[in-house]
Amino acid sequence: MGKQGKRENVDRLLQGLTEAQRCAVTHFEGPLLILAGPGSGKTRVVTHRIAWLLAQGVPDRQILALTFTNKAADEMQRRIKALVGDCSVWVGTFHRFCARMLRKYAPFVGLQENYSIYDTQDSLQVLRQALARTGLHDTHIAPETFARAISWAKNNLIAPDQYVARPGHMVGSLVQKVYPIYQGALLDANAADFDDLLYHCANLLRENPEVRQALDERHRFILVDEYQDTNLAQYAIARALSIDHPHLAVTGDPDQSIYGWRGANLNNILEFERDYPAVRVVRLEQNYRSTKRILRAAAELIAHNVRRKEKGLYTENSEGPPVRLVTYGTHKDEADDIAARMAEEIRQGRRRAGDFAVFYRVNALSREFELALRQHGVPFQLVNSVEFFQRKEIKDLIGYLHLLNNPHDQVAFLRVINTPARGIGKTTVGRLSGYALQHGWSLLEAARRVKDIPRINAKTAGKIAQFVRLFDRLVEAVDRPMEELLGLLLAETGFREQFSASGDEEDSERLANIEELLTVAREFDERHGGGTHPLETFIEETALVGETDEWEEEVDRATLMTLHAAKGLEFPVVFLVAVEEGLLPHQRSKEEQDDVEEERRLMFVGMTRARQELQLSFARYRDFRGRRKMTVTSSFLMELPREEMELLTVGDEDAEKQGAGVAEPAPYFSEVPDYSEAPHDQYDEPVYRADATFPTPSEPPAVSPDVFLQGMTVLHPQYGRGRIAALSGSGLARQATVDFPDPTGRMRFLLSGSPLRPAE
Repeated sequence: MGKQGKRENVDRLLQGLTEAQRCAVTHFEGPLLILAGPGSGKTRVVTHRIAWLLAQGVPDRQILALTFTNKAADEMQRRIKALVGDCSVWVGTFHRFCARMLRKYAPFVGLQENYSIYDTQDSLQVLRQALARTGLHDTHIAPETFARAISWAKNNLIAPDQYVARPGHMVGSLVQKVYPIYQGALLDANAADFDDLLYHCANLLRENPEVRQALDERHRFILVDEYQDTNLAQYAIARALSIDHPHLAVTGDPDQSIYGWRGANLNNILEFERDYPAVRVVRLEQNYRSTKRILRAAAELIAHNVRRKEKGLYTENSEGPPVRLVTYGTHKDEADDIAARMAEEIRQGRRRAGDFAVFYRVNALSREFELALRQHGVPFQLVNSVEFFQRKEIKDLIGYLHLLNNPHDQVAFLRVINTPARGIGKTTVGRLSGYALQHGWSLLEAARRVKDIPRINAKTAGKIAQFVRLFDRLVEAVDRPMEELLGLLLAETGFREQFSASGDEEDSERLANIEELLTVAREFDERHGGGTHPLETFIEETALVGETDEWEEEVDRATLMTLHAAKGLEFPVVFLVAVEEGLLPHQRSKEEQDDVEEERRLMFVGMTRARQELQLSFARYRDFRGRRKMTVTSSFLMELPREEMELLTVGDEDAEKQGAGVAEPAPYFSEVPDYSEAPHDQYDEPVYRADATFPTPSEPPAVSPDVFLQGMTVLHPQYGRGRIAALSGSGLARQATVDFPDPTGRMRFLLSGSPLRPAE
């Protein structure tokens, strides 16, 4: 491209940007702090800045963009591609970046490249085992309490041998005992928990100057989004990669820091100018999202915080309707009225269901709104309920994949050894575990020697041996496309049959979830076709799914979600409910002023998700733990400008009647609400045969390859009736692995060139 073409390209990138946005986009070398208010076009600035750097001749491999959710990363990738076409700029979450880094440098931190990433449930299982080994499992302290303390330690880069309890702090002294045992168990299993991804990488960069220097050289330009949400480990990683080439650009807003309970350190953004004295500071203060009234109300609320950086938020949008503040008689009135409003707006054709969102402080408040929306016929999606990859049947299948990728994964072994049920009970597993621990072996290694284990009878030993043979056969397919590997896994284990034989509605839903996982695998294959280590990459992606990744923007359904999950989203109409003392601000925040300020920021985030209409509400009576309690309105409501608001009351008289004799008046919730939340004989037969020769199709196939489904019965003119064990590929390259009766056995076909036909 000539000079004229480059100039035109740059002009195109800067077209339509405000002066402040242009300053941020065109800053070249050196540190940059972008203070971006809500709805100020932050994502546009970040993506245009990346495109501008590319236009200046910066190689795409030298640009690294880090954010906090997969959805945000995907949106950035989409926008960058629209601006510059295909490029290799790496955009992703901190955890995903660290997971990839550890694949390469795993031995530096005591892991192997095929390490497993444990989610919260799996980590808790390891922690419970560690508590049992240290004799602490009989304490009255929940394992989750230990988990939070260890997570805090890792996020603050405190190693197991460096953790020291405060004098007189009983829980801390117990954590000091169990933390080293827990961390050792993770390393023995070649596994890392979520916090380890950051902890190991921060230590890797600190303790290995040559590695740090090489990565600093590779990633010369680093952009960090939502910098106000970084913890100490993330801060250390970003800083270590910006020493030789301090071209670190961070974007964030102290007023939207809402993850202190996860370890986010507000000081990282408040003190960025101290860390980088030569920093250029750009303020993005124009809001493109909300009406003037919504923005003024939110700005007046957040002005009550002390720990912040002043911004003059403004918008050229319309005034809009007043912010509604509604007093309801009961929580049922609140849910019913909001659902009725939605239904009426939809019926009149003024709104779509997808225009509405209901935000609440704690997940437990969703139930009443689910019931009310169903009653009024309003379709909805519930975000962060039971996430897809946390459903038991999905975790079981992913457990097999984890074990195939990492045979040392003890948690995965325990999950799948008797799933589906194959007659291997807890007593047997306990004896197997004891034998493995005694000899310093993994559970899989012990299973290979099951005949040598005392007190496991021959019949049970045979079942364990069958499982080992099943594992070994599946290992042969680990480099196949993920859809095919999952299909073979389902066929080999009979996993699907345990649900298909039942007429139970829940089993039907489990079957649907399994089919959805196959769809996820097929989409993965289409994105990563031809890539190396598909299994490793797939389980990494599934392990790092975020809490809002299941939110579907395209579907026409109202959204129910917590305020924390709402971060980064926006809706035409927002209902922020249960704005009451004890809930918002939460009771646990009352002891520390910093915690109260974070709760205020949380409400500010919720309010600024609204584009056109915003309703805040509270109920005079709310049921809690089987009792009806009188509530007190949130102190935050007293900080809002009344001139921007419309005050309404709904169901007040009914509340008095319903509350008579059963309500329990209280200045706030006196109790802190805890809303936090058979073997197959054919396994002995050889199943893998040489692949069939794939003919090249000379004309469109008589039967579309997409007609064939996992588990479908098919007919072949030569081999007769068979069953599809696995599928892979797409379009004319779609293949099927089919099981035929002996002596034919298992064969693979290119569907577009085969004579296979569905049997029905």
